[in-house]
Amino acid sequence: MEGKAKTLPVHERFHSWQGEGVHLGRSAFFIRLFGCPVHCPWCDSAGTWHPDYVPKNVERFTADQLADEASKSGAKFAVITGGEPTIHDLSDLTTALKERGIGRHIETCGGFPIRGDFDWITLSPKWQKLPLMDNLPLASEFKLIVEDAESIGKWISTIGSSFSEGRPVWLHPEWSQHGNAEVLETITRCVKERGDPYRAGYQVHKLYRADLLDPNSRESAPLGGDESKGY
Repeated sequence: MEGKAKTLPVHERFHSWQGEGVHLGRSAFFIRLFGCPVHCPWCDSAGTWHPDYVPKNVERFTADQLADEASKSGAKFAVITGGEPTIHDLSDLTTALKERGIGRHIETCGGFPIRGDFDWITLSPKWQKLPLMDNLPLASEFKLIVEDAESIGKWISTIGSSFSEGRPVWLHPEWSQHGNAEVLETITRCVKERGDPYRAGYQVHKLYRADLLDPNSRESAPLGGDESKGY
């Protein structure tokens, strides 16, 4: 007798466009999974892990169900994100997507083993859980979250030896600081002074509120799950 199909806990799955990085502006199907042990205080997806926002009944889907939805969307690639998606074994999901001719992208902090076959890996390191050394060479692009004027220099000192001109290093203002002139000027100075591979980044989809046009997308919890930070 065959065993029950494995499932993944899904916070939301929706069709939008990639709002960050090299694939900015491209149609994409997003699969946001529940669970994250990292708990960044400024997390913009706290609904995937914060006890005040995670629903009592978490929906679960098989790899085939998710891949079928991604295929029906018409998007050329799916972005698996979270939370921290690599706490789950994503091998079945990436296989199902590949069988349907859909590109497999992932957004991860890099702090856990990456299980699955991906053709694009966005590695966004977090201080709360530094990336595994084995994951750094796997990154297609890096996304550094710039919390303050010192953030970029600290990341360069910590993992800068992994940065090369062939792989972009995006500098994103932490969202609660996206209007902070000092943070924005720090990013601008770095790009002007260092050049490639450093690039100024931004979460453009938030300006459009693009994700919310899909009824399966959820309103975000406040940053870090803290109402006082909010949007």
